[in-house]
Amino acid sequence: MTLPLPARIVIPVANPATAEELIRLGAQLLDPRTGELTALGIVEVPEGMPLSEGATRARHARRLLQKVLDFVPEGTTIHPIVRIGRHAAEGIVEAAAEVEADLIVFGWGGKAPVGRDGAQSPISPTIDEVVRDAPCDIAVVKQRGTREIRRVMVPVRGGPHAELALRFADELARRHDADLVALHIVPPGITIAVRAQAERALAAFVRQHATGRIETIVREASNVRNAILREADRSDLVVMGAAAAPTSGDASQKLFGAMPEAIATRSRSTVIVVKTREAIGRQTFEQLAARAETLAAADRAAEEARAVPARVDRWFGESNFHHGEFADLRRLANLKEKQGLTISLVLPALNEEETIGPIVRRAIRELVGRVPLLDEVLVIDSASTDRTREIAEAEGARVVQHPDVLPHYGSFQGKGEALWKSLHETTGDLIVWADTDVRNWHPRMVYGTLGPLLHEPRLQYVKGYYQRPIVEDGVLREGGGGRVTELVARPLINLFYPELSGFIQPLAGEYAGRRSILEQIPFFTGYAVEIGHLIDIAERLGIEGLGQVDLERRVHRNQELEGLSRMSFVILQAVMKRLEERRKARLFAELGSTMKLPRSGRGRLSLEVMELADMERPPMIRIPEYVERRNGRVGGDPTTP
Repeated sequence: MTLPLPARIVIPVANPATAEELIRLGAQLLDPRTGELTALGIVEVPEGMPLSEGATRARHARRLLQKVLDFVPEGTTIHPIVRIGRHAAEGIVEAAAEVEADLIVFGWGGKAPVGRDGAQSPISPTIDEVVRDAPCDIAVVKQRGTREIRRVMVPVRGGPHAELALRFADELARRHDADLVALHIVPPGITIAVRAQAERALAAFVRQHATGRIETIVREASNVRNAILREADRSDLVVMGAAAAPTSGDASQKLFGAMPEAIATRSRSTVIVVKTREAIGRQTFEQLAARAETLAAADRAAEEARAVPARVDRWFGESNFHHGEFADLRRLANLKEKQGLTISLVLPALNEEETIGPIVRRAIRELVGRVPLLDEVLVIDSASTDRTREIAEAEGARVVQHPDVLPHYGSFQGKGEALWKSLHETTGDLIVWADTDVRNWHPRMVYGTLGPLLHEPRLQYVKGYYQRPIVEDGVLREGGGGRVTELVARPLINLFYPELSGFIQPLAGEYAGRRSILEQIPFFTGYAVEIGHLIDIAERLGIEGLGQVDLERRVHRNQELEGLSRMSFVILQAVMKRLEERRKARLFAELGSTMKLPRSGRGRLSLEVMELADMERPPMIRIPEYVERRNGRVGGDPTTP
């Protein structure tokens, strides 16, 4: 019975310029039906420095990693990702576990480095550490440059590592239409009967673990290494299993074995050394189980609380993008097509006749016409009294008034209501929302938040952030915007939801998400919709499913102070409501939903009482009309309403 090919392969990439051979070999070893590659870049941050310090280097690493996409064979799915950590080995192991990898493929320069103690490291310190803790199989490739593969050779001694080596060699030979040779070395001077027995055993081993035609060779040699090297020099590729693990318990022993490492170092051909994953020992498992049982609930809570700052720190570094990483729109469109996704842009509007025209015009021209990134552009209007609707339609957008959507469920005022109803009106697998009061609108407001979703499958929701100047007395002043964010939202988040404290603009109006998560969460109907999204999605996915992207600068219409006060009050209510629901604390009822605003003037002093409270819409997936509409699109035209 042959071993299955890996479905998920992780390739740590230290230098994208030399990764072509690794990417090609990885693609050829994938299961052709469901296989996916992950090209992994690691940014190391020294001890004593916060992991968030790696954010800028992570952006640079992601840009470099994009080069590997040029090496990927047609039809192969690849995800370039960057992770931040103290040590490269830890990051590789964590990433392999995250994507549930079946195989990690390393490139190796061939010279064993010298460790701090003066001893020679087995292959490299990083690979050595990964092999000890690997959650999957390992392949180390000693690269000798790209050339045609006509002959593949596998030295065979038996055992699980040899089984994996033969399976991989068989597949690579098949992909290249190359000859495959299985070599077994026996001592010189053996009898004819013993040699015949060795030949039969080799033939049976080959039949059991390979599918193609294989030449079997049994050679007599006193020096096994030299015999293998002679045969290797007649081949273009050598695939061999790691030697059996040492029984002495000496940690300094080579993890792949002296023989495979010597062959990889001295052969003139490309050599792949493979090592199967070792099962977790029973004693280790029992130790872990005992520790989990004895850890008290209070201790676990304290441990989790201490871990939050570290999680946020790492998240800030790993999930913080820049729109410039995704400026190649054709590459984004190709990723969208490969993943079989559709994308909807939603532009919520209320009396935006001054800005809606240029926004719609540029979105359609750049993101639909020049590059087919968007499948639909919807303006969801909240009963504007100016020419917003007419202008948007004239520029080519589909315009819907949100009170006309699902009318028998009623209609509330507010941006959140419009966004909730836009879920019903759109068809895209990915949905981008972008505000329409922006005076310096640029397509980056769309592709910036889309890019991380198309590049990293783990991400489900991406928020934009930017510099927000403010207009005071007709003068544009840098750094004056975001007053509600800094005075209300950020303190609340740090107090009650510290896992979200890494978000730079939690209330920003530019964000994108996967329909599969957006349809599962409730929507506040007004100002609280953005903070509600973050709290609810983080609760379901953890912050690892969230990202943010730098959109640089955004100039928009600023609200007066009283409007900001009302916004703050509603956001406070929403946070308290979530605290009450999740933590069973009675807060919301006591606080109430009315806001008193003092009014004073000549001969007049009064207190205006306003009812301010966001309503809450249920997850869209609970609306029968939505479910029926979505099911009706299955197998049909995804752009048909």
